[in-house]
Amino acid sequence: MDLNKTLTFSELTGVQKAAIFLMAMGESVTKNVFGRMNNDEIRDISLAMASLGKVDAHLVEQVLNEYSSRLTSPSPVIGTFDITEKFLSQVLPPERRAEIIGEMQGPAGRTIWDKLQNVDEEILANYLKNEYPQTVAVILARVSPEYAAKVMAYLPDGFVMDVIMRLLHLEKVQKEVLDEIEQTIKDDFMSTLTAGDTQDASERVAGIFNCLDRHTENRLMTGLFERNRELAENIRAQMFTFEDLIHLTSESLQKILRVIDRKKIALALKGASESLKAIFLENMSENASLMLMEDMDALGAVRLKDVDAAQSLIVDTARKMAQNGEIEISAQADENEEMID
Repeated sequence: MDLNKTLTFSELTGVQKAAIFLMAMGESVTKNVFGRMNNDEIRDISLAMASLGKVDAHLVEQVLNEYSSRLTSPSPVIGTFDITEKFLSQVLPPERRAEIIGEMQGPAGRTIWDKLQNVDEEILANYLKNEYPQTVAVILARVSPEYAAKVMAYLPDGFVMDVIMRLLHLEKVQKEVLDEIEQTIKDDFMSTLTAGDTQDASERVAGIFNCLDRHTENRLMTGLFERNRELAENIRAQMFTFEDLIHLTSESLQKILRVIDRKKIALALKGASESLKAIFLENMSENASLMLMEDMDALGAVRLKDVDAAQSLIVDTARKMAQNGEIEISAQADENEEMID
């Protein structure tokens, strides 16, 4: 549920009304009520509490009126996961609270330690090797043994031995120290990881754009530039297009030309810039370049989709050769390149 959405009385479900009622009445009432409910009922109400967001005083009063109760000065209530978790800690015994919270979290979990175990082990190890061994020991003690073992495999030998010694002598960690470590992981590591995920996402989109025909690519890229120029430039910089062949070394371009049928090259160049055509011709023998120009003249008018197909063939060939280590490619987008639809 959108926590920022303003709820209306008519939209509330029975479970939501019960959640608002109990949160307004306080912990002692809720404790007594929960004591008479089964786990399924407590879980449903707890989930409703956690997803309420801010509920204004007028709506609280309407709910209380429906339950035949009155508040002289009704106050707003706010329902979030953290507030609900704290609420449950006051009204349920530890065993039942843990069971309910576990069901609310679901298999993915929500604590920083749950999230940490979804991070690639090598990435976390690269971060931890710059921390104090004692800090690393505390962190590895909080995750599963299986995950900790995978992380330790990537730590430097001398460093990991220091961590192991501290794990062997690790005593109960003060809550203040643990809270500080959790906050550091959130602020210094997880936030950086999120930024990295954004980069990975742009790379994925660039890969998708690489597979589009030229018309669709131009149309979508133009739209993206209108929406978010910075993101569009980032994606464009990671793409490799037919025009980017102009940036290849002569050796790399000549290797590509040797494996592509000349007629396909002629067709592809019908839609290329004059500068790219010149680069192609310069990297061919005099005889081959003459024949290529004759082929281009003989083609006459051609369909755009045929030109796109020929260009895609050459680009795909370049990518495969790069993956095999035969050539090196790089995309260098001109910031002032005109976008056409």
